[in-house]
Amino acid sequence: MSETVSDAPVWHLYLVETAAGALYTGITTDVSRRFAEHCSGKRGARALRGKGPLTLVHQQAVGSHTEALRLEREIKRLAAPAKRAWLASQAGSQ
Repeated sequence: MSETVSDAPVWHLYLVETAAGALYTGITTDVSRRFAEHCSGKRGARALRGKGPLTLVHQQAVGSHTEALRLEREIKRLAAPAKRAWLASQAGSQ
């Protein structure tokens, strides 16, 4: 059975800041669960292991998995200052 549009999970983009101020960008269907995984270090991204405490600095519903992947790739390609500028612009629009 194929998923209908209403049954499809909503994907979210999220950004996590490490204790050193580095930003990590990811996508998931459950931000709370994924952030908890990052914080526990067991199922979180290797890039975040041992870099805590971690802070969830941004999350937004994107829609489909394809849209989330596209936005994640776009954000990951930004240099750190541009990523922070993007974050600031998102804070003003929410």
